[in-house]
Formats: sequence, structure tokens, C-alpha cells
Amino acid sequence: MPRPQKNRIVSKPPLYSSFKPTGVRKRGLKQIALSLDEYEAVRLADYAQLDHEEAAVQMEISRSTFTRLLERARKKVAAFMVEGRELFVEGGCVHFRRNLMRCLSCGEIFSVGFDEELSACPGCGSADVEDMADGFGHGNCCRQYSRETGGKDYAKR
Repeated sequence: MPRPQKNRIVSKPPLYSSFKPTGVRKRGLKQIALSLDEYEAVRLADYAQLDHEEAAVQMEISRSTFTRLLERARKKVAAFMVEGRELFVEGGCVHFRRNLMRCLSCGEIFSVGFDEELSACPGCGSADVEDMADGFGHGNCCRQYSRETGGKDYAKR
């Protein structure tokens, strides 16, 4: 019997969670699910251009686990591009280190820590803000994790 999967750390929720080829109706497309930890592996290795050791430290996993995760993610991204499928980012066993909020009045997107209280948009002052972590079923668990770990943030290094 395999060990239970340990929660991985994701910097913050993705801005976009669904991608599809242009000019093709979404209804007829086959889907590929990219987990949040796979998304984070691609973000750290290919977008932020961290080496595997640095990226693994940020996700609080081993280097070999990070490499396997990245290989799975790259295979899914390649299938999305070559086969013309819909790629969507969904849940997984993760905790977000920070959260993104979107103001539904002015559209501003801003990053906040889970230990910070937010009552209004810093841009327009509206209280009508959307919690992006909640869209992935997170928030309370990430707040608890932040309290337990003292809110350490590798992204600030």
C-alpha cells in the first residue's frame, strides 16, 4: 500500500485555470487535468527558471519527487498543445503560501498573506473582493498551515 501523499506547497493560486485552442468550441474538446502541484512545478522550473533543487525546497518536497511531478506536468502540457485539448488546473493535496484576491468592482488583482486581514480593495476601496484560493477549495486549511508554520515564505528570499 503506498504512503499517503504529503501536502505540497504552491506559492499562490493561478490567475487562469482553463486553456483551450482558439476557434474550437469548448463543448467538444477532450480535457486534460493539471493538478495545482503540477502547475507549480512548471511555474517554478520553466517560468521562474529555478533549478530542481531550489524548486523542490520551495514546494517542500524532495528533488526526485519534484522531477517526477515536472515530467508528468510537461507531458500533459505537450498533449494539450499537440492534440488540441482543453487544459484545466484543478485541486490536489496542496497548501497555498499566499493568496490572490480579485476586486469585482475595478478588476484589480492583489496578493495577500493568509495571516493578513483584508476588508477592502487597495485600489478602489470596494469590499466586493473574490478569494481566488476558495475557487480551488482552499483558504481555511491554508490559513491553518500558515499559523502552524509561522507563515514562512520562501518567495521572499
